[in-house]
Amino acid sequence: MTTAASATEPVAEPGTTRGSGASPSRFSPANLFRTYGALIAIAVLAYLLLVWAPGTLTPFRLGNLGKYCCWAIAAVGIGLAWGRGGMLVMGQGVFFGLGGYIMAMHMKLEAAGPGEVPDFMSLYGNGTMPFWWEPFRSGTVTLIAIIVVPLLVSFLLGYAILKRGVKGAYFAILTQALAVAFATLLIATINETGGFNGLNSFRTFFGQKLNKDTKVDLYMMAAGFLILCLVVVWQLYRSRFGELLVATRDAEARVRFLGYDPANTKLIAFVVAAVMASIGGALFTPIVGIISPSNVDAAASIMLLAGVALGGRATLMGPAVGAIAVGYGQSTLSESFPTTWTYFQGALFIVVMLLLPGGFASLGTKLKGLVAGRSAASRASMATKPTVGAEAVA
Repeated sequence: MTTAASATEPVAEPGTTRGSGASPSRFSPANLFRTYGALIAIAVLAYLLLVWAPGTLTPFRLGNLGKYCCWAIAAVGIGLAWGRGGMLVMGQGVFFGLGGYIMAMHMKLEAAGPGEVPDFMSLYGNGTMPFWWEPFRSGTVTLIAIIVVPLLVSFLLGYAILKRGVKGAYFAILTQALAVAFATLLIATINETGGFNGLNSFRTFFGQKLNKDTKVDLYMMAAGFLILCLVVVWQLYRSRFGELLVATRDAEARVRFLGYDPANTKLIAFVVAAVMASIGGALFTPIVGIISPSNVDAAASIMLLAGVALGGRATLMGPAVGAIAVGYGQSTLSESFPTTWTYFQGALFIVVMLLLPGGFASLGTKLKGLVAGRSAASRASMATKPTVGAEAVA
């Protein structure tokens, strides 16, 4: 028999769960998009980079896109540390350079041959190679060092800085000073690192000649690592660590009160960002064919930050897309306006930061808010019109 309660129970609308009011079910389009929308965006980017670009772009443009992908890999790490962790890392050029120079050392030794020294050491010095170059003759040691060296350096630096409670502008200044010191050290050690000219004139990459096919393979590696980094960061954002990192950014004192050490949480994000920057630098060297202090100094670090800010530092895709956009804009503007392109780029940054402080990623939210505000205002005006007419009749 049907009871009165069951007879009067409302029927659940399609897409909602019974007894949950108007809340959408876990399989509704809105919930699915909220949960897996980032993966869809990553898949679209993967298609564009791994399928569309190699079959459409010229080798020169594809090489440029590979360079942008290297910057984007570093930018994804910056988005984790800055956008979610609140750490304005202005010295990522240090870790980008560590990976780039480690790879360059291996490639120079490979080009020199067994038992020989790189050409620039005979040109600038007495032809004696420092002992710490020798391990990088091995490709295995080189690949391990690309991960381990920045990991150790970032851990030691981060531990020394973050455990002392340094944050905000002081943290930014310290990291930028590290980039300046690193670039100055590279310039001063011309016999060991090539000085201002850096390391170049590479002929092979792990036994393969640097020809057209190898350059395409290097591009695919850079694009693939970018997609992999995005997936890793997406998973970190969804994890308990990601929630704790955001909580540390927004309410550090409360996180400490709950028994967590904010410095440890920030340190993990700082180390992950450093390793990603190193991977980007290691791929940058064979793709571009050179690594020099100008690629790792404070100005280069700020350019990485500019891409993250332009795309949207607190989002998943924003840093990567912003870095690619900045790289493309830099190349395009420098071709069209060789002497004044920096002014156009600076003006673009100013306009975006004034109108869209959250970067281009916040454009959709802003437009949605404007449309919703106008709709609400229109409904309010429509609701008041009959009242005004009735008062006039009265």
